[in-house]
Amino acid sequence: MSDRNHTQKIILIKRKTRLEELVVRHHTISQAQFYIERLGADFSDYLIEDEIYRKAIAEVSNDLSAFGRLQLIEREHIQQYIFGKQDIVVVVGQDGLVANTLKYLQEQPLIGVNSDPVRFDGHLLPFTTKDIRVIVPDVLKNRRQVKEVTLAQAQLNDGQVLYGVNDLFVGRRTHMSARYHLTINQLSEQQSSSGIIISTGLGATGWFRSVLAGAAGIVRGEMNQSAHSSVSEWNVEVNDFTWQSPYLYFTVREPFPSQTTATKLVFGQIHDSKPLRITSQMPEDGVIFSDGVESDYLAFNSGVEATIGIANRKGQLIV
Repeated sequence: MSDRNHTQKIILIKRKTRLEELVVRHHTISQAQFYIERLGADFSDYLIEDEIYRKAIAEVSNDLSAFGRLQLIEREHIQQYIFGKQDIVVVVGQDGLVANTLKYLQEQPLIGVNSDPVRFDGHLLPFTTKDIRVIVPDVLKNRRQVKEVTLAQAQLNDGQVLYGVNDLFVGRRTHMSARYHLTINQLSEQQSSSGIIISTGLGATGWFRSVLAGAAGIVRGEMNQSAHSSVSEWNVEVNDFTWQSPYLYFTVREPFPSQTTATKLVFGQIHDSKPLRITSQMPEDGVIFSDGVESDYLAFNSGVEATIGIANRKGQLIV
């Protein structure tokens, strides 16, 4: 007997595989194969990954259909989709797809399914395709634990808002230097840099950690050439920065000191009571985007002010 609930809507989020993206570019699988093998790469890996993902989507789709009205959405359409308040959202794929989805939700529960545990780490994908039959009934009856995720928010002075699950980037679309005026905790500074990264606790193991590791490597190199070379380790971890931490960190990439720009306010915490305010001085190509999705951005050109802080809503991950 089916447990299908005709009033319950379940949204399944998927993305194109590497093979599908190649076919979009090269029109046919054989043309894609020729391109990859000409570069000396193993095309069979693309085929295997695609087959595993297709089977995962088919299996999850079949199981989800037993519990409600199923709707399948491709990653590139998420930002235009309006999610219902009672929708259950299931993501099948990689960790990045969870982040790309979570920022568009209004606290609907999200179930992350790892389509290929051998291939993907799955930090945000605690379930396999086999778990769906058990997880969804539990979610419908509010019997599953929910882990809240702090989101970042960028709000412009014209009212536009963008959310970030892992991080926000503020800078220029090109490789040219970003120019802006930065204010936090009653301190202000004129800066020129390659951009600002604002990280959440969820993003602490991603871009944020990479920036800190680079800075630590530079410090270690300086120490090795100084009288303080006995200091052998630089701790790049920020203690207690977790998914639920009620604060963010900002880091300025490659700040440039000059007669008109300074480099003192390059790292720090952002709290509800201590937001980060940035006023653009870039005549063109200024942008704010989140979670590596450059196509979904806020234009950030001269005179526009952005207030960066904690979002007024939380991500809801089923665990």
